[in-house]
Amino acid sequence: MTYLQALILAIIEGLTEFLPVSSTGHMVIASSIMGIGEDDFVKLFEVAIQLGAILAVVALYWKKFIDFSKWQFYLKLLIAVIPALCFGFILNDFIDNTLGNPIFIAVVLLVGGVILLFIDKFFKNPTIHDEQEMSNLTAFKIGCFQVLAVVFPGLSRSAATIIGGMQQKLTRNAAAEFSFFLAVPTMCAATGYKLLKGYELLNAENVKLLLFGNVVGFIVAIIAIRSFIGYLSKHGFRIFGWYRIAVGLIILGLYFANVPLVVA
Repeated sequence: MTYLQALILAIIEGLTEFLPVSSTGHMVIASSIMGIGEDDFVKLFEVAIQLGAILAVVALYWKKFIDFSKWQFYLKLLIAVIPALCFGFILNDFIDNTLGNPIFIAVVLLVGGVILLFIDKFFKNPTIHDEQEMSNLTAFKIGCFQVLAVVFPGLSRSAATIIGGMQQKLTRNAAAEFSFFLAVPTMCAATGYKLLKGYELLNAENVKLLLFGNVVGFIVAIIAIRSFIGYLSKHGFRIFGWYRIAVGLIILGLYFANVPLVVA
């Protein structure tokens, strides 16, 4: 992997991780077009650069994460992350198989895109405007929605948790913000597990690439999160639905054009 390829992947990660458009789908396209999808370090890199995105959330919402007096906030995150961790462990082999199936990912992107076209009409009259108003049971139910993203790669962790939040009567902004918060423990677990499994790939040059990718991902993720919240409050999800449909069709086009499609 070159630094240019690392830059491209890091920008994609930072832009797509917190948007309901599937970072997995974008990684399929980018790594395949660049011809690096089958490289073991690339697969590790695509997961490990999530750390930069995690730090972006903590930096933007540091008052939430540093205020240890509000232990209920941490409890809700813990409760919400448990379903995904449990199902991720139990269904590890199934997840690995579906991650290697670009047709599966493309179909999930398309179906999720259609749902986002109408999501603003599905859930009206929200009553919860802040995660402090949420109950622990509500947090758990949103965590169960996150399981859908674990089981169906291409759905988007962000899309699943935002939809779950809106189904639980959170406003669009509150659902998006809790999705960001929930990403921190979820992605920390995924990144730590991937690094533990692939530690033998971490030579000096690869460590430099990871550091570079995380710095880029951190900067881009901050811009993406701020822009997303602003756009979402005014316009809703419809444009993201159309975008997901376009990405799904691109993956199908690449597949039927016999372009090798490999994901982590």
